[in-house]
Amino acid sequence: MGSGRVLMLLAALLSFTRSWSSSVYSTDPPTNNRPVIGIVAQETHFENLLPNGRSYIAASYVKTLESAGARVIPIRINLSNEEYVKIFSVINGILLPGGGVDLKTSEYARVSKIFYDLAIAANDRGDYFPIWGTCLGFEQLTVLTSGELLLTLTNTEDISLPLNFTESALNSKIFQKMPLPLYKSLATLPISANFHHWSLSMQNFTANEKLRKFYNVLSTNSDGILEFVSTMEAYEYPIYGVQWHPEKNPFEWRKTSDISHTAEAVDVAFYMARFFVSEARKSQHQYSEEVEIAYPLIYNYCPTYTGNISVFEQMYFF
Repeated sequence: MGSGRVLMLLAALLSFTRSWSSSVYSTDPPTNNRPVIGIVAQETHFENLLPNGRSYIAASYVKTLESAGARVIPIRINLSNEEYVKIFSVINGILLPGGGVDLKTSEYARVSKIFYDLAIAANDRGDYFPIWGTCLGFEQLTVLTSGELLLTLTNTEDISLPLNFTESALNSKIFQKMPLPLYKSLATLPISANFHHWSLSMQNFTANEKLRKFYNVLSTNSDGILEFVSTMEAYEYPIYGVQWHPEKNPFEWRKTSDISHTAEAVDVAFYMARFFVSEARKSQHQYSEEVEIAYPLIYNYCPTYTGNISVFEQMYFF
């Protein structure tokens, strides 16, 4: 038999084997159409709101996830490590929201680290579990990954900006399925809401080996002086961070704030929410009725109107 014919038969056999194997022994998990995502609470750092509760979650994060088809449970602070392990085993993702507490000493930081470590270990053994960090949550991810506080002061409080996309953004997990008109809107219109005093400069990111090897920078921004990372995703893990606030565009209405409420801005918010919820649908953790008795959904709590006394229209207090 000629060598050419042997190669053809071998190629055909390999093709058949791959096709048969993929259809019979597929490792793709079934889609979880009842995803439950935890949102980490944080200490109430607004003095005038302390009478309402010692910790809180802004309702805009809850609404955004619910708009994309997820249910939410509050991850309350001051629980034991064992309780957080139990919660991790029954939810399908975790969101680290924005806020204003310490990235090293707060309960928010402690709880975030527990879930970050659990997520890394789970993903390493094939148990898909995504993390999303917004603003403070983005900053917390940089600390958890690097083990250092590498942030720099920037003039970025209450300003909306277009994103400066990197070359890899179009092929990224976050943006590769974003409709091109929406992608162009993010790149040209001031619709990403920034509410932060601290940023991760590109200089500090590039100089830190742990961050550089772990995260792919998808967009940057500048306060006119310093270029900083505004969107990133992990290379090997379903971990995502945005320094800006997609959830504010549809759900926060403070008149004195520079938050865009255009159709494009709202579409971006819902796209980002759908993306993260689609990641949570890949998790096979099961949240049952029995579990809800111990760890109730956010529906069991009532949001408080705070739009007249805070930067949030509504907040959940615990």
